[in-house]
Amino acid sequence: MDPSAREPLVRKTSSSYQTFPESTVRRLDKEYLRSLHNKRLYLAVFAAVLGNFSFGFALVYPSPVIPALEAHPSPALRLDQHTAPWFGSVFTLGAAAGGLSTMMLNDCLGRKLSIMFSALPSAVGYALMASAQGVWMLLLGRVLTGYAGGVTSASIPVYISEISHPGVRGMLGACPQIMAVLGSLVLYALGKYLGLVLDWRWLAVAGEVPVLAMIILLCFMPNSPRFLLSQGKEEEALGSLCWLRGKDTDYAREYEQIKDSVRKQSRRVSCAEIKDPFLYKPILIAGVMRFLQQLSGVTCILVYLQSIFKRTSVILKPEYDAALVGLVRLFSVAIAAVSMDKAGRKILLFVSAGVMLASNLTMGIYIHFMPVSHNSTIANQTLASSASLPAEPTNYITLIPLLATMFFIMGYALGWGPITWLLMSEILPLKARGVASGLCVIVSWLTAFTLTQFFLPVVNAFGLEVPFLFFAVISAGNILFTGCCVPETKGRSLEQIEAFFRTGRRSFMRR
Repeated sequence: MDPSAREPLVRKTSSSYQTFPESTVRRLDKEYLRSLHNKRLYLAVFAAVLGNFSFGFALVYPSPVIPALEAHPSPALRLDQHTAPWFGSVFTLGAAAGGLSTMMLNDCLGRKLSIMFSALPSAVGYALMASAQGVWMLLLGRVLTGYAGGVTSASIPVYISEISHPGVRGMLGACPQIMAVLGSLVLYALGKYLGLVLDWRWLAVAGEVPVLAMIILLCFMPNSPRFLLSQGKEEEALGSLCWLRGKDTDYAREYEQIKDSVRKQSRRVSCAEIKDPFLYKPILIAGVMRFLQQLSGVTCILVYLQSIFKRTSVILKPEYDAALVGLVRLFSVAIAAVSMDKAGRKILLFVSAGVMLASNLTMGIYIHFMPVSHNSTIANQTLASSASLPAEPTNYITLIPLLATMFFIMGYALGWGPITWLLMSEILPLKARGVASGLCVIVSWLTAFTLTQFFLPVVNAFGLEVPFLFFAVISAGNILFTGCCVPETKGRSLEQIEAFFRTGRRSFMRR
């Protein structure tokens, strides 16, 4: 359809939309959602979340590589007790830097081009690790892949939320987490089965594949209609929405709603406006959620997973335990994806925090009442060195740490994993979305880095149960925060959510 021919339809639809009773508007919204064809939308989301696949792959890259580098014959590449922790944790510093730069990239380049830009540092980082001749090249490669991960963490959820419609936004909003978990599982599989016949450098080469696929596919995907409208590109925005929704649908009405919302937020955010609850409340909610998500201990547990299982003498081999936890994580995120648009965000956050609370309490109490020999081992050795210790005799009660960890990961993946990213992209106002999403990523990864760096000293000084009991307290705080501060966004358009924060009227959040 020619854009000029659409204009009368757009004006007519906009006028009708403004004069219809609320019940009629809700009926039209439901009819519109049923008429949509989502194949192209799903393709655009898949192209974007390949960046999350690469992020998950890069995050756990040290897991199979550190043991190989600790035994490397060349002194220039050999990792010791000082460089090995940095090889694992410096990724989060790069991610924080990526989140910082995204505060500008999201608003200058747009969401799609920001995701595509992340391919450059990611590809260079993998190339450095694949061809590394010294530890500095390994660390620089980790920083660059972390930087790319920070950019995609801030850009992909925003891109997905802005191209999706309320009927599938919850499901599609969980896709970044699903792909990140899948990337981690693929890395574990390649490290375990191909590591026997291929050098560790080939794992870095394999990391280039999703990066290349992402940038090729995104070349054919549209930019966010909301971003295009914010740049004054109305014809491109209308064409983008037509491509995403299907030309035979009544997308013109949705276009007018988006256009009206963008028009109200066309100016840049000023310092005086930060005091407006419409801006600071959603930014504060999103930032605190990212902070609490990391304080719940998920990054520490995933980074030191095999060592924790070795410490607690789980009856199965640590690598098999880690694979089981990864599969549980993937399964749980998939459940969350299909449940968010039916059960709602808040109920899943409550369930998620409750399960994490029970799991961390179980883990902390179990470790506290372990046999004395186990506690003395924890007090005198570091987790990093425990992987090389011989396993102590075990019995079936040692399955408790495995089950507790599996339930923790399940709880996290059901709610506080995917929903914090989704809510960040849903509740942030359009005029501050690029800057605020970058700020949230900075908070997230600086918290993760700090917690990961302090985890080992705390364990060595006070015992392994202390961090888990701390994580349990944070999980209890997550329940309180969800009940007091987090709005339910299920089935609401981004325009309705913005109207709620602008006016404080809960009628905008009712169906």
